[in-house]
Amino acid sequence: MMESALTARDRVGVQDFVLLENYTSEAAFIENLRKRFKENLIYTYIGSVLVSVNPYKDLEIYSKQHMERYRGVNFYEVSPHLYAVADNSYRALRTERRDQCILISGESGAGKTEASKKILQYYAVTCPVSERVETIKDRLLQSNPVLEAFGNAKTLRNDNSSRFGKYMDVQFDYKGAPVGGHILNYLLEKSRVVHQNHGERNFHIFYQLLEGGDDDLLRRLGLDRNAQQYQYLIKGQCAKVSSINDKNDWKMVRKALSVIDFSDNEVEELLNIVASVLHLGNIQFVSDEQGNSQLATETQIKYLARLLGVDGASLREALTHKKIIAKGEELISPLNLDQAAYARDALSKAVYGRTFTWLVNKINESLALQENGLGIKKSTTVIGLLDIYGFEVFQHNSFEQFCINYCNEKLQQLFIELTLKSEQEEYESEGIAWEPVTYFNNKIICDLVEEKHKGIISVLDEECLRPGDATDLTFLEKLEETIKNHPHFLTHKLADQKTRKTMSREDFRLLHYAGEVNYNVNGFLDKNNDLLFRNLKETVSESENTILNECFSKSELTDKKRPETAATQFKNSLAKLMEILMSKEPSYIRCIKPNDAKQAGRFDEVLIRHQVKYLGLMENLRVRRAGFAYRRKYEIFLQRYKSLCPATWPNWNGRLADGVSTLVKHLGYKPEEYKMGRSKIFIRFPKTLFATEDALEVRKQSIATKIQAVWRGYHQHQKFLTMKRSAIGVQSWWRGVLGRRKAARRKWAADTIRRFIKGFIYRQAPRCPENEYFVDYVRYSFLMKLKRSLPKNVLDKSWPTPPPALEEASELLRRMCMQNMVRTYCKKISPDWKQQLEQKVVASEIFKDKKDNYPQSVPKLFASSRLNNEDISAKVLQVLGNEKIKYAVPVTKYDRNGYKARNRQLLLTQNIAFIVEEGKIKQRIEYSNLKGVSVSSLSDGIFVIHVNCEDNKQKGDVVLQSDHLIETLTKIALCADKVNNININQGSITFTVGQGKEGVIDFSPGSELIISKAKNGHLSVVAPRLNSR
Repeated sequence: MMESALTARDRVGVQDFVLLENYTSEAAFIENLRKRFKENLIYTYIGSVLVSVNPYKDLEIYSKQHMERYRGVNFYEVSPHLYAVADNSYRALRTERRDQCILISGESGAGKTEASKKILQYYAVTCPVSERVETIKDRLLQSNPVLEAFGNAKTLRNDNSSRFGKYMDVQFDYKGAPVGGHILNYLLEKSRVVHQNHGERNFHIFYQLLEGGDDDLLRRLGLDRNAQQYQYLIKGQCAKVSSINDKNDWKMVRKALSVIDFSDNEVEELLNIVASVLHLGNIQFVSDEQGNSQLATETQIKYLARLLGVDGASLREALTHKKIIAKGEELISPLNLDQAAYARDALSKAVYGRTFTWLVNKINESLALQENGLGIKKSTTVIGLLDIYGFEVFQHNSFEQFCINYCNEKLQQLFIELTLKSEQEEYESEGIAWEPVTYFNNKIICDLVEEKHKGIISVLDEECLRPGDATDLTFLEKLEETIKNHPHFLTHKLADQKTRKTMSREDFRLLHYAGEVNYNVNGFLDKNNDLLFRNLKETVSESENTILNECFSKSELTDKKRPETAATQFKNSLAKLMEILMSKEPSYIRCIKPNDAKQAGRFDEVLIRHQVKYLGLMENLRVRRAGFAYRRKYEIFLQRYKSLCPATWPNWNGRLADGVSTLVKHLGYKPEEYKMGRSKIFIRFPKTLFATEDALEVRKQSIATKIQAVWRGYHQHQKFLTMKRSAIGVQSWWRGVLGRRKAARRKWAADTIRRFIKGFIYRQAPRCPENEYFVDYVRYSFLMKLKRSLPKNVLDKSWPTPPPALEEASELLRRMCMQNMVRTYCKKISPDWKQQLEQKVVASEIFKDKKDNYPQSVPKLFASSRLNNEDISAKVLQVLGNEKIKYAVPVTKYDRNGYKARNRQLLLTQNIAFIVEEGKIKQRIEYSNLKGVSVSSLSDGIFVIHVNCEDNKQKGDVVLQSDHLIETLTKIALCADKVNNININQGSITFTVGQGKEGVIDFSPGSELIISKAKNGHLSVVAPRLNSR
């Protein structure tokens, strides 16, 4: 609460300037600001007015948690903050259904734009939401980057200075949700388009486009990325600024344009206009022999004509000539160099200024409140946000500063009137006599500027409209004649000798409420006329660019009425703004810039004193303190201070007013120190409140000690009783739980035993109620046992013995298990392994239980080949050609006559078996001629290949020996598809030696392998027996 911070006032000052004891001292006011600024407390109240000091650094006070802290809370219950003002206006809007406005003022760089953005963000986060509301919220927030890009610029005082005034209405429906918005803009500083002071920049959008636009876009617009190429961007000589990231800002602007519902075509036309202004600035003129202006080059005109959507010849003519209509006749007059440069700059300012107005209108269309289904607009209330330029005093002050300071005079007049009015209304509603307050009424200065026929604006308009050679100096002379006796007006001619040293002959001085300002009259007439030659208007009005076509209406050309001057337009729009603000309940935020260097933590007392003066803060404080410094509702006051009086402590049961009266009498308040209203107490002097607050701090100590003692005793006693009751309850409950558990367990055990015994008796009977438990248990036990002892692989044939009731099911499960293991095993087999198994199966079919050395071959893997390509002669491979060798093995061949052993190679292809000796193919055996293969049952490696001798190419059967007999014969059987033609003989093998001749091989068992020719002419093979069949 605000009162709770009063005790820390020595360190951080007071949160409300109204509570300053020495409220008339400007030094005390600034010292309070300084204390709070050093502690990063940038917000302070003057009653309901918020004073904000720009910290020039990020403070962690704008998070969603901070927003929730201020949401729906009484204005003085939390420390001063922007959000408190925003929430107070919002709650007043909801409860009273009355339009509100928040007026944000201060000089450039004081943080006005940031303050308005923070307020919009607060409403976006804290207000009720819906799909339509979310869209409006996004558009309200995204309108800021667009308006800042086109309406803000870097100045000497601020890197993001608003060069236009902005008033935004946010519309809320009956639920309190933002449903629409509307923006009014005032006095865009168009002269910045063509000229900037040293150290300043043009509007941000130009630099953002050059830095952030992609190469293709810049090529279409005819632009170069270097800002130094454009005359309108180099006047201030600071195109690059370290604190500004134009590239990132461009991305934000492009995103914002799409959120605000700009079409691609509108964005393209808008950027064409921006680019055209840069090209206009680069147009140069030269003088011909007659002194008339001509274009120096045609390059820029081509770009301009395309970007503006106008005829190039017409544009060239309009820039070097002017059209005059006199007595119904049109006269074309050539322009000299100065006039042509003026026409070019006037066109640039007009194009940019009117486009900015179109941009604001376009944003307003996207924010417009939607009608309901009946075509009737919903009832809404609004909160207005006024973010407008503050009082400006530069070394050189011109027409723009004159208008800005006139605007501030009007706002100060409104501020004083509304402040006094609201103060007076509160006193009247509470029944307290209002004491008139004397204050400086700046109506005299407002009249000096705006009075009809006598005011400065009237004299300026008259000078602009009169025939003859009117100049800025004749305007100054006219002012000296008309208002020379006004106490707030002075010129060099009217001043005394001492004052003349501070003024030039072209200056006039106005004594504003904020101080004296010298205005230089140079440019006043041109800026007030804001003239654009007729033929330039005609050319642009024919534009194919829809934005320009809308901005430069053809009806403007036929209108005989002279357009209002810039000053008159501004005066009228300002009058309408005052009407808008007067119709709403105002809240105020006064922004202060702590230093000109934009440094965090630096407090420039001279600069701040100047701002305090021109913002009228001391006057505001004096008005607030002219009555009573502190006021609170009876209920709040009594609740806070009731402990200071025995009669009101701890509770007061009577009327609140009587309770407060009893309390202040006990505290010794003197009659002149306070007044009792209908619902509030008013305390005149802060020292009275501080004395009460100090007494409360002392009282708090004794109350706290007593409350602690009573509470500790009560708390411990209650804690003991609670523990005792809990212990008894827990004991009782636990005994019951244990007893119930025991009884339930015994009952369950008895039932289980009974059912088990009965089931065992009827175990042989079909399933019935008497044995179903037992049968189910037996089945369950078997299945659990089966789960633990399932076979591990396909070779494991173990299986638990099932009970009679599950024999059939057990057999089905066993088959399923085996099938599953087989399927799983098969899925894991690789293609190579599969081929290996297939060959092993064939070998098993041929040799199992028939050949002695078969068992020794089972664990040995068959090789795909026993010879590499390097082992086979290249000549043989060449002869084979495309015949792919499927298997090759070294063998020993025994001659048919004499049985001499010779080393050979056996090669198996797709269709033929080859017997090879080194580089020669000794024999080709086509599988179709292969009758069979004979082998003994012993462990020898001898085998005979029987061939068809009717084929003259074959000399007879072939006797071979292989160290890999089982593998070799399996490969021959598979390649020749002769699995059933492998014969295993016992005793002897007869084979064909040639035509009609036969040979015999005798096999006999022995201790070792011996192959020799017997005396009977047979081939004798003695082989050990490895296995008894």
